[in-house]
Amino acid sequence: MTNDRIGFSQPPAEPDRQVLSERLKEAREYVGLKQDDVAKVLSIPRSALSNIEAGTRKVDAIELARLAKLYQRPLAWFTGEDPDATTEVAKEVAHVARAAATLSQQDRQELARFADFLKSRAKAKATPDGR
Repeated sequence: MTNDRIGFSQPPAEPDRQVLSERLKEAREYVGLKQDDVAKVLSIPRSALSNIEAGTRKVDAIELARLAKLYQRPLAWFTGEDPDATTEVAKEVAHVARAAATLSQQDRQELARFADFLKSRAKAKATPDGR
C-alpha cells in the first residue's frame, strides 16, 4: 500500500497557512525554544505543533494568541498584516530571553533583580524631583 491512500496523504498547505507556519517556526527558533517546550505550554502533542509548523494543521485563534505572547511578537506579524511589526525592542527582549535561558537559576534570579532595579531607576528619572 502507498501513502496516497485516503487519510495518509497530506494536502498541500494553503499559501496563507504556509506563511503563518513558517513565521511560527522562525519565531520559535529565534527565541530558542524546542517544539517539546512549546507543545507543553499549549498543552498539545509535539506532533501537533510540528504539523502546525509544516502547514498541515490549522492553528486556532487561542493557540495563535498564546504563541504570539510566548514568542513576544505581535499577532499582525504572524498573520502577515504588518510584516514590519517586529520592533527593535521585541528583538532585544528575545535576545535577552535566549541569553537568560542558558544561565543558572541563581543567575536568572539576579538578572530579574537587575531588571527590577532598572525599572525603578527609570521611574525615578521620570519624576520631576528625580526620586
